[in-house]
Amino acid sequence: MTSTEFDVIVLGLGPGGEEVAGKVADAGQSVLGVDPGLVGGECPYYGCIPSKMILRGAELLAEARRVDGMSGHATVEPDFAPVGARIRAEATDNWNDRVAVERFEGLGGTFARGAGRLAGRDDDGWLRVHVADDSYRARRVVIATGTAPALPPIEGLAELRASGDGVDGPVWTNREAVKATAAPASLIVLGGGAMGCELAQGFARFGSQVTIIEAAARILLPEEPEVSKVVAEVLRREGLDVRQGVGGRSVAAGADGVVVTLADGATVTAEKLLVAAGRKPNLADIGLETVGLDPKARVLEVDEHMQVRYDNAPVEDIFAVGDITGRGAFTHVAYWQAGVLTAHLLGRDEPFGGYHGLAWATFTDPEVGRVGMSEEQARGKGIQVRTGSVPISSSTRGWIHGPGHDGFVKLVEDTERGVLVGATVVGPYGGELLGLLTLAVHAEVPVATLATMHYAFPTLHRAVLAAVTALKA
Repeated sequence: MTSTEFDVIVLGLGPGGEEVAGKVADAGQSVLGVDPGLVGGECPYYGCIPSKMILRGAELLAEARRVDGMSGHATVEPDFAPVGARIRAEATDNWNDRVAVERFEGLGGTFARGAGRLAGRDDDGWLRVHVADDSYRARRVVIATGTAPALPPIEGLAELRASGDGVDGPVWTNREAVKATAAPASLIVLGGGAMGCELAQGFARFGSQVTIIEAAARILLPEEPEVSKVVAEVLRREGLDVRQGVGGRSVAAGADGVVVTLADGATVTAEKLLVAAGRKPNLADIGLETVGLDPKARVLEVDEHMQVRYDNAPVEDIFAVGDITGRGAFTHVAYWQAGVLTAHLLGRDEPFGGYHGLAWATFTDPEVGRVGMSEEQARGKGIQVRTGSVPISSSTRGWIHGPGHDGFVKLVEDTERGVLVGATVVGPYGGELLGLLTLAVHAEVPVATLATMHYAFPTLHRAVLAAVTALKA
């Protein structure tokens, strides 16, 4: 075994880990980056970037179908092949990370391809990491191993998944879905969360007959109930079969590809089954027990410096960023945490601003933007709440937009402090409209101040002014 010393070892080079490793290496510290997969992680190769390329193509198809009755006549013939080609050529380099590896090494980093595993501490307190037959030491270790698609414990699912490989197999996760070169004739989506709803609508617009199966009472469960209602109505209007409140009981091969038997005894058949039922943390096999941490942990608690905490105490020289911190499985959170941690490791001012203004978007059509707490969450914390809500279509720009303007703006106010603690936007460009509201929640801008602002006319964000006015009603 060889032994090499580094200032920092980063386990996992997804968005957050890659950012920390690159910035710290560029600042002159010795950094070893370790990853068994592609440098850059899930987002650029399997998640947010390629999936949004699918959705962009699907959006163009939907807009073309809205021409009739608005501005003439259009005949639409979907073709998924250009989307698949674009994902390969522009986003993933055919799932090759050579450019990313060279970029990291160009900043002064050292890269090891393999599964890194913590191996305890040496007598001097330095942390040891094994990668295959090689052993490394570092003063500090950053854990950024991320998550992987989870298979729920449904009878027959694991076996059917194992029966076929890759895109040609009967069971997909998001990884196979974004590698597709053609839309399947029919698709069952197991899970009505953000990724499930996005890909379901995307493939449906390319011609797939799609059924969404959601065991919870409604799709997009973390969002406001009104969100679930609007999105489900739009999906059904577009021809999707949305089944809520009933889960899968068993999965088997069938004449058409896959047969899913539901808990109520009904069956659904399709060419492919897309499992979008959550993620599992990549923590079980990285040697947490060798440094006194729980190997069964689903998340690693971190403080404001991104230092791991265990039993209410900081763990010396071990840090974490990204999905495994349990602060939201979002790329932007990982980048934000990476910025905080990088500053900490380099002894600079740390831009930690808390999580009360955490924002995210779901890129269905209509698009869902959300920041802070829902009404239910705020009430659950004992906050005296007032809400204001208006339809997007009630704004002049929303009315002008016409077809595709489903949605609303909803604000959640802490009446005792007179500030917003949460907001939701559903509608065209809902994620983009969220910027103003993210600032309001994060900076705790008084609602009274929001009421005095100028809102350009005619813009969609004038619906925010209407919602602020509704708070006062």
